[in-house]
Amino acid sequence: MPDLRPRRSVLYLPAIRASAVAKARTLDTDCVILDLEDAVAPDHKDAARAAAAAAAATGDWGHRELLVRVNGITTPWAADDFAAVRETAAALVVPKVDSAADAARAVVMAQGTPVWAMIETPHAVIDAPAIAATPGIAGLVAGFADLAASLRLDPGPARAPLHYAMAAIVMAARAAGILAFDGVFTDMGDPDGLRAEAAQARQFGFDGKTLIHPDQVYIVNTVFAPSEAELDEARGLIAAHEAALAAGRAVTTYNGRMVEPLHVTAARHRLAVAEAIARR
Repeated sequence: MPDLRPRRSVLYLPAIRASAVAKARTLDTDCVILDLEDAVAPDHKDAARAAAAAAAATGDWGHRELLVRVNGITTPWAADDFAAVRETAAALVVPKVDSAADAARAVVMAQGTPVWAMIETPHAVIDAPAIAATPGIAGLVAGFADLAASLRLDPGPARAPLHYAMAAIVMAARAAGILAFDGVFTDMGDPDGLRAEAAQARQFGFDGKTLIHPDQVYIVNTVFAPSEAELDEARGLIAAHEAALAAGRAVTTYNGRMVEPLHVTAARHRLAVAEAIARR
């Protein structure tokens, strides 16, 4: 059975901020990532690690999956980060995974805890299939801000220059049977822009989107959840297919479109996702 746990919204929070960590326990986000990397200054890494370890050791996160973004495997903090949270976090988010060799090293350091590898550089995009196929890698997380800087490009509202990388990340994840998450939307004052970008991410096939502010959770949850119209379509399509089978036909039409087994599989998956969200 596929893992249908909702992972639409994946919220980064600085592990060093106790108030943010406390608030996270009340939010409707599907996943929380306590950040030890970008959100924490070098002089505060040890304190942030201790705070993340304490938060991860508690079991009162409700429906939320708790992850920790450790510092990169080549940094002086990495070994202590992995050791502090690998037994209590649901998964470890590892930045700057540039190759399959990096992925394998992260998996060894995680000692059995699933790893979500961040794809943030041209090397990582090119090697995404091998990274995704590394045993122990459970997800790919786009880091498009770093990637855009490396490529010296301006993504623009439609992110057209990043479409290749978006497709490459999703393709690699699907080939390996793992998760794929879109990068963050940084303009917290533009809900319409966030909604459009989340819809684009869903169209590309991402499982969910990473976020940087609690106010972004509702929009992303809504965009990545099947709508009532989509669910009605799925139910009708399945019913038409079952009626056709009862009449001895393997293929039928629904609302003017051909229905094949692959469409029925997709419809059943959509209904199962909605049921998983409702049970959450």
